[in-house]
Amino acid sequence: MRFITAGEIMLRLTPPNYNKIRVANEFEASYGGSEANIALALANLGIDSTFFSVVPNNSLGKSAIRMLRSNDVHCSPVILSTPEETPTHRLGTYYLETGYGIRPSKVTYDRKHSAITEYDFDNTDIEELLKDYDWLHLSGITPALSDSCAELVMNCLKAAKRIGLTVSFDGNFRSGLWSFEKARDFCTGCLPYVDVLMGIEPYHLWKDDNDHTKGDIKDDIPLQPDFEQQEMVFKEFVKKYPGISCIARHVRYVHSGSENSLKAYMYYRGNTYESRTYTFNILDRVGGGDAFASGLIYAMLKGYEPQEMVDFATASSVIKHTIHGDGNITDDEATIRNIMKMNLDINR
Repeated sequence: MRFITAGEIMLRLTPPNYNKIRVANEFEASYGGSEANIALALANLGIDSTFFSVVPNNSLGKSAIRMLRSNDVHCSPVILSTPEETPTHRLGTYYLETGYGIRPSKVTYDRKHSAITEYDFDNTDIEELLKDYDWLHLSGITPALSDSCAELVMNCLKAAKRIGLTVSFDGNFRSGLWSFEKARDFCTGCLPYVDVLMGIEPYHLWKDDNDHTKGDIKDDIPLQPDFEQQEMVFKEFVKKYPGISCIARHVRYVHSGSENSLKAYMYYRGNTYESRTYTFNILDRVGGGDAFASGLIYAMLKGYEPQEMVDFATASSVIKHTIHGDGNITDDEATIRNIMKMNLDINR
């Protein structure tokens, strides 16, 4: 099975030792981005994984690609742009203040006019790009970057459906990039092309097609729903979009900036499953959702039983919280399976 994803990879700058940006005089540099994180995690687990993006043809762009290649991600489709193609000619950047105790983590973006947002994809043959792959993953982050990126994502979804790829999509709403209303409109338009759905928040789902005043069914459940509440939402999604075979979401319980609990729900071919709950200390929270997505994709590619799928995805996210950087760089499948066996439940 061959996997491909497309999106932006960014330079990440983090003050060491939990410092705040306003007092920092040094930063640790690494690279990340939702789709790149997923490609990296899958490659580390042995999946043939490819990443498509546009980066500037300079030392920063090449360094980002070198990092992915060092983790066995294929980057041959990546476009190294020139100043003529992307006038601002920059790699997107974000700054992370790592939370500690009661102080949460904080992200500051500096990614406007990055190379991927300025590139003209009109001459990119999407079907040629995707033709040799089995699985495509996209997210709601990339279309928020620019109109051309939104068009790229929609064209990829349509092409993948035409040529028979399995398509996974993570809504991944980022309020710093676009409004919730705009995200909801775009992400909802993606649903007819999606097989595996994650991150259900930015999707539009009326309870009653004849009464739009009732609002979205997801608005009726809490942020930390119980099994019955979540199952109701899953069934409404599948009723409206029968092409979706799997829907999954993880639920986070924040005890402090340094300690969280995590569990997940998954709908798969008519049934809803619930993972166990893990409570753990956090070294680096960024990329936890991407680790969940990559764990689910891996489990599906490997043909796991449904309960194993949701348990493996949740454990993948849990272990990512112990790893510095955006990517879930795990040694092998057994490392995640060991987390699945650990007694990490704490009654709260």
